[in-house]
Amino acid sequence: MARRPVTETTERESSRRVGALSALWPFLRPYKGLMIGAGLALISTAVISLTLPLAVRRVVDNFGAADGALLDRYFTAALVIAALLALGTGVRYALVTRLGERVVADIREAVFNRVIAISPAFFERIMTGEVLSRITTDTTLILSVIGSSISVALRNVLILIGGLVLMLFTSAKLTGLVLLIVPAVVVPILVLGRRLRVLSRENQDWIAASSGNASEALLSVQTVQAFTAERAAQARFGEVTEASFQSARKRITTRAIMTVIVILLVFSGVVGVLWIGARDVRADAMSAGALVQFVIYSVMVAGSVGALSEIWGEVQRAAGATERLVELLRAEDAVTDPDAPEVLTQPVKGRIAFEGVTLAYPSRPERPALDGVSLVIEPGETVAFVGPSGAGKTTIIQALLRFYDPQSGKITLDGVDLRAMERNAFRGEMALVPQDPVIFATTARENIRFGRPDATDAEVEAAAQAAAAHDFITALPQGYESEVGERGVMLSGGQKQRIAIARAILRDAPVLLLDEATSALDAESERAVQMAVEELSKNRTTLVVAHRLATVKKADRIVVMEEGRIVAEGTHDALVAEGGLYARLARLQFTDGAAL
Repeated sequence: MARRPVTETTERESSRRVGALSALWPFLRPYKGLMIGAGLALISTAVISLTLPLAVRRVVDNFGAADGALLDRYFTAALVIAALLALGTGVRYALVTRLGERVVADIREAVFNRVIAISPAFFERIMTGEVLSRITTDTTLILSVIGSSISVALRNVLILIGGLVLMLFTSAKLTGLVLLIVPAVVVPILVLGRRLRVLSRENQDWIAASSGNASEALLSVQTVQAFTAERAAQARFGEVTEASFQSARKRITTRAIMTVIVILLVFSGVVGVLWIGARDVRADAMSAGALVQFVIYSVMVAGSVGALSEIWGEVQRAAGATERLVELLRAEDAVTDPDAPEVLTQPVKGRIAFEGVTLAYPSRPERPALDGVSLVIEPGETVAFVGPSGAGKTTIIQALLRFYDPQSGKITLDGVDLRAMERNAFRGEMALVPQDPVIFATTARENIRFGRPDATDAEVEAAAQAAAAHDFITALPQGYESEVGERGVMLSGGQKQRIAIARAILRDAPVLLLDEATSALDAESERAVQMAVEELSKNRTTLVVAHRLATVKKADRIVVMEEGRIVAEGTHDALVAEGGLYARLARLQFTDGAAL
């Protein structure tokens, strides 16, 4: 049997704290003019709507009038009222919808601007998919409320209050009968409505689980097919889809039962009121027009009550969405810029010092990734970091970019503590080639130009040539203007890395960070890139992280790391002669394990 999905989003779908919507006020405040205009249009349409039944009453009561001109005037007045109502409704819709779209666009920008600048430690606590869901789905809920629901709710409140008052003036007796019927209709709506909301939420959970199951299988379709797991994937998807259908069936049944009960009770009540009203008309206790007026007001009031009950659920969901978005906007960043940042002396020399640095990732606070690391890298020096997986090599790069702050010790660039500077200030002096190169869904040229947006086409192509990327780029259908697809799907792993290297070369920064930069290259490309990197490194401080020792033999210094600590450092020949971990790794790699 398929397991019922349990997600964070499900449990936090709505909020009873409707006051959470007050957090939207800073985004609404700049558009007071739109709000005032929409409010005036809203009040006008509500008043006109309540006036229309009065015109209808006059028309009905004067059907048999001898003066046809009087009847014409009443019909004309009814048409004018209807035209004003249509105009006011159109103006209200235009203003409110524009306000909603503008506010939601501002919210999306504010949330994205916040999360794109927050340190990677934040994404250890929350999934990227959840953030994207908040930016899209949650803002859509808010758009629905601001751009529609709130104005409709206010309009229905005015119609409800005004309609009840005018019903009372039209016929106090019939109004009392209607108020007696209301509880009989409202109680089943509340009881079955609560059950329906639970079933609807469960149905949405199963739909989301079905979508997630399909997405996971399709994104890994090659692995699924390679392991001949198609039938297992089909069976899992079938179970979840069937569970979704069964949940939907229960929801549909409950909705159908509620519809039957409500329609039966409402129409029974309407028929009863009309029967009594008709008897009053026959007894000349009220006019036919007054009865029609009362019925119209009754329908308007009933419609307002139904609309408000629906809107209340939307408002609660929007309150929950607002809470989730505000949580992102107010999220505390573990890495922050100082209020009075220090400035690097230009030109930057590139002297880097780690002074007793101990750093543990937030998700693994009990296990330091760097344990008391002390190291000085002189300007222009090329230092390679080697060691087994999990030794802390990549953490050196992440700490230097200040993606994470150490729990003790400090890291300095040209003698200035990184924590004393703005992050953009010192990151602008560094160029990174990550272990998993990031390729954007744009052209090859723009992917390289990402390293320096103001670079000329000639500079982009020169960087590509230096990274041994020029030949394969020119062989693409449109050359440098070729679209490379989402995440560079049109490129091989080696081609992606060469574009990433070209991007770093183009940045022309005094500090170069290479994290397994040549791991996906063939031998010929690796040799070409290695020569380019050696040339590029001559006047730069270069940190190289590598598993393949052949790529670091020419480094000025090799730092050997194990379990977050530096266990040895020196040149390749000196470390081999010294024995220990590096010598063991060298024997394994350069003799294919024969020595072992």
